[in-house]
Amino acid sequence: MKATVDVDTCTGCGLCADTCPEVFEMDGDVARAKVSEVPQEHVESCQEAADGCPVEAITLEF
Repeated sequence: MKATVDVDTCTGCGLCADTCPEVFEMDGDVARAKVSEVPQEHVESCQEAADGCPVEAITLEF
């Protein structure tokens, strides 16, 4: 699975980085995915981060 963050939509709330720090990190005022492929053991928390994003800036590709 691949996760991406639309930086034009991201409001920088940090929820994704708090929920799944293995995949997401804050880069200034926006979040970004720091891995190209989500490790299997973090798929569930990555999905939780995407589901919790208040502006739906996270896209998951399976």
